[in-house]
Amino acid sequence: MLRVLVFVALLLGGCSSTPAKPPATSSETSVSSVTPTTSTAPATPATPVAPQWTVGATPLPLRPDGFGQVLPTPAVLVNRALPTADLLPPPGDGPYRSTASAVPADVLARSTWSPSCPVAAGDLRYLTMSFRGFDNRAHTGEMIVNARVAAAVTRVFQHVYEAGFPLEEMRVVAPAELSAPPTGDGNNTTSFVCRSAIGQTRWSAHAYGLAVDVNPFCNPYLRGDLVLPELATSYLDRGYVRPGMVEPGDVVVRSFAAIGWSWGAEWKSPKDLQHFTATGD
Repeated sequence: MLRVLVFVALLLGGCSSTPAKPPATSSETSVSSVTPTTSTAPATPATPVAPQWTVGATPLPLRPDGFGQVLPTPAVLVNRALPTADLLPPPGDGPYRSTASAVPADVLARSTWSPSCPVAAGDLRYLTMSFRGFDNRAHTGEMIVNARVAAAVTRVFQHVYEAGFPLEEMRVVAPAELSAPPTGDGNNTTSFVCRSAIGQTRWSAHAYGLAVDVNPFCNPYLRGDLVLPELATSYLDRGYVRPGMVEPGDVVVRSFAAIGWSWGAEWKSPKDLQHFTATGD
């Protein structure tokens, strides 16, 4: 009888095994490869590694119109929540803070302004404003706007901050960004950019500091088969609501409407979900 029990125990021990990991399933988005690691202590669960993404690191293949190819959203960006890099000292937890001043010479020099722009440097203002990041921390952003809307814009972002609506970054656009190869993954909330309107020869409202784009990746531009940023295709699904998306009637829309600005999402074509403007275009 003892021999039988020993035999049965050995048989059961030999049949036990760790279940195989199910094969990865495909999705509508591309997934960056991850190198597997080997654990020396299988009984201890591995600490999950937060997904990483370096914005602006990978140029896209170009379309005939010069824009980047519109591609599926990488898995790490489908529910985008990248941390904010502080360019200015953060305000710390507490009330909203903002400043407005003439654009300092060093800031003007690293902006896209030049004498050929349709607005004089003296008609622009440099703002610093508190904003809440996707990391749920308070940060200080910077923005150049037209002098006549400076006070109104700071009020808008006060409401946005107090509501806890997240912004990934808020910084002045540099000249090199206008000619850099497209990477399709930007998410900078900004105003003044001395450029023409997309696909046109006339000046954009941004070139006057009279428009603001809010979380462009979460709120892309759509015209025909063109999506900007080009990797933001997942965010065309407005029924799948994620942090940073602007929705009808939310704090962002209400706050801009209160200062008389319109929203590009209400246009027939293009649909510019990120774009708020004092000029209607």
